[in-house]
Amino acid sequence: MCRGPAWPELAAGKDARRTRFDGGCAASSCSLAHRRGGRLHVVTSSSTPPDAAGREPLAYRDAGFLDSDEARPVRILSEYLRPLGAFRRRRIHDTIVFFGSARITEDGPLGAYYEAARELARLVTTWSDGLPSPSHRYLVCTGGGPGIMEAANRGASEAGGRSIGLNIGLPHEQRPNRYITRGLSFEFRYFFMRKLWFAYLARAVVAFPGGYGTLDEVFELLTLSQTGKLERPIPVLLYGADFWREIVDFDALVRHGLIAPHDAGLLRLVDDPSEAFEALRAGLRPQDEEAATPDLARSATPGEQPHPSGSSPSTTGGDS
Repeated sequence: MCRGPAWPELAAGKDARRTRFDGGCAASSCSLAHRRGGRLHVVTSSSTPPDAAGREPLAYRDAGFLDSDEARPVRILSEYLRPLGAFRRRRIHDTIVFFGSARITEDGPLGAYYEAARELARLVTTWSDGLPSPSHRYLVCTGGGPGIMEAANRGASEAGGRSIGLNIGLPHEQRPNRYITRGLSFEFRYFFMRKLWFAYLARAVVAFPGGYGTLDEVFELLTLSQTGKLERPIPVLLYGADFWREIVDFDALVRHGLIAPHDAGLLRLVDDPSEAFEALRAGLRPQDEEAATPDLARSATPGEQPHPSGSSPSTTGGDS
């Protein structure tokens, strides 16, 4: 918002060509408003001052422009291209995604889940690091924050492997944890771009107890699997059977005809890190590595050849 005695003629409804700027602006950028054909137009001006020769900054170096409404498509594209470039340079092929609450602490009442996520991430990382592959397979990937996310990144770090953190700026709770591999911590402004990167590289998902955010992430990926929108299956493990049975009655969804009986098979309940690890290994096929790295999931489009199973992908199957 521009503060100060600027554009007095505009308030009087006079032509913008006669507008003079005679006041300062307290914000990092201000807007020049003018009328054209009876319509009010607002043009965001640069917050980066001209150089010594009076030249305005290049658009992609103008912080004021990049933070404007007009540059929203640029910001969205940046949140796609920057992770993509990092994954290519580091030869990261695919991921195992860990979801769970940011509020679970190591010494809190639900601390057993923290330790389970830590141990499972350690098992996954030790196994994946031993695979004969020119690229990095099945890296632990989290939302980058505290709680279950920290536990998973910590377990991977303690196993001597790499892990990814897809952080998002929130008013509270969400700060990058210190166990994410340097260069693989990404900050997102847009939830939907963060979700894209969760789904794009995932070969499996392990969801620990969590709140709205965890439920949102889990059901988004279950929907992608149910609808066959992704060409390859994504096994979903729900860790903590009692918790998940208490908060979501999947049998009731089947009983009321809201999901098909085979849709309940898109997920599996587990209660032990070793059990979860064996379930993951049974549903993954490391030998099916494709040449492209990262191995981005392809979206299934109506009219194209359907999934090989002819129905919703099974959690026990391999790659498509």
